Amino acid sequence: MSANETFQQACAAAPVGMEIAAIARMAPERVAIRSEHGDRDFQTLNQRANQIAHCLRTAGLKPGDPVALVCGNRPEFVEVVMATHRLGLRLTPVNWHLKAEEIAYIVDDCEAKALFADIRVAEAAISAAQASSNLRLSLAIGGEISGFEGLDAAIAELPGEDIEAPARGSVMQYTSGTTGRPKGVLRKQADPAKAAEMQQLITAVFQYQPESGSDCSLATGPLYHAGPFNLCMLTPLTAGIGIVLMDKWEPEQTLSLIAEHRVTHSFFVPTMFSRLLQLPESTRSRYDLSSLRFVIHGAAPCPPSVKQQMMDWFGPIIWELFAGTEGPGTFVSPQEWLAKPGTVGKPGPDQVRILDELGNPVASGEEGEIWMINPPDSQFEYFKAPEKTAAAQRDGYYTAGDIGYLDEDGYLFLTGRSAETIISGGVNIYPQEIDDVLTQHPAVADVACVGVPSEEWGEEVKALVQLNPGTVADESLSEALRDFCAQHLSRQKVPRSVDYLDEIPRSEAGKVYRKALRDRYWGDRKI
Repeated sequence: MSANETFQQACAAAPVGMEIAAIARMAPERVAIRSEHGDRDFQTLNQRANQIAHCLRTAGLKPGDPVALVCGNRPEFVEVVMATHRLGLRLTPVNWHLKAEEIAYIVDDCEAKALFADIRVAEAAISAAQASSNLRLSLAIGGEISGFEGLDAAIAELPGEDIEAPARGSVMQYTSGTTGRPKGVLRKQADPAKAAEMQQLITAVFQYQPESGSDCSLATGPLYHAGPFNLCMLTPLTAGIGIVLMDKWEPEQTLSLIAEHRVTHSFFVPTMFSRLLQLPESTRSRYDLSSLRFVIHGAAPCPPSVKQQMMDWFGPIIWELFAGTEGPGTFVSPQEWLAKPGTVGKPGPDQVRILDELGNPVASGEEGEIWMINPPDSQFEYFKAPEKTAAAQRDGYYTAGDIGYLDEDGYLFLTGRSAETIISGGVNIYPQEIDDVLTQHPAVADVACVGVPSEEWGEEVKALVQLNPGTVADESLSEALRDFCAQHLSRQKVPRSVDYLDEIPRSEAGKVYRKALRDRYWGDRKI
């Protein structure tokens, strides 16, 4: 029996939610978390998770009860996750970058009975606590918040031994809100045996080597988002792999941390790729990235030209995940992508349907709305929104509103989102396709195209462009950008106008807030 099998078997045999406890017994001094807010070994992580669990039980929380966590990338975030994971509680990680009113909305909407809040969002946390009628416990992380008890003080005298009668918890994350109010997505829990089987599969696919003790995963994005939460935190830790937390993402610091900690695994979104590629060659060559074995990206479409440049730099180690908060999706290896640039994977038989506006299947190569299979053991619902749940599911499939097509070989390609579709003169235009072209222009740092009012066409395409430093925004550049589009796109898709922004607003997951940009031009007008 190999050491690797021993780790896998120990985690598989652990009571539900107690995988970290099993690892703590096998490798207590192995570093679990490194961060600018402190480090944790697996033994300390497990002990503090138990203390927090005892604190929640003392406050009267029972399996199924909701907990809200508003916190940056620091060890306490992980500790709260592990505590709720073993208590059977329903955890909602909240985007701490939101405005106070939006944070309060989510805390109240998820019906949280306990609220953990980082001092960096003290004012928003106070407002959220005052607006919620369900809270029994409010705990401050990293300092003092008026009306909250400090987390460290609250757990100081509580036992760190493993809790009795653990129960597997769940996570209800909220969609990023690019198409309206954020919606809580409640997923059905897989049975423990299937969950253990999935963990073993992930360990194999991600090429984890827990027996070495040297594997390390870099959490580049905020842990409240589904990608970093699962791929940079929960998955590696429950396999016995330590993590490095970035409090705020910076391109050169990313390279520095990879070199310093000999990072083997990481997760990126396409905007991170673009910013890394903007670093001077002299900066890039300063850092040894040879430890990297497995990089995964997702959350938003990645222009093929950007990904190809990253492949040229990092090597063929970049995998892509296409999935939403709602459910499973597709996965593509670097070798498959290099053979089919731009694909997000080859779905299995009947895993994906491409449907037109009437719900009818379209032919290979034709664009339509992407519907993914929604197996019984991973179905979802939008919390307290049965109408939205029903609209997003049909005949055992679900959709997040993405648009794409299957090629003649069955590979899936994305072209945009139906929620962002521009209808100009009766023609459906998907702005992501135009974004992908403009991203290749040397003057463009970031871009988002939207539909704006047109008396003649109903809507017309406007490009909103963030320029690279040192580039002058003028009419000649706008004309050059339009000419560049005309070389690659049909006439209907070429932007009629260009506006320049200091920064394109994106969610922490990298998704463009296209609806908010569009609304600037529409006001109360309708098509």
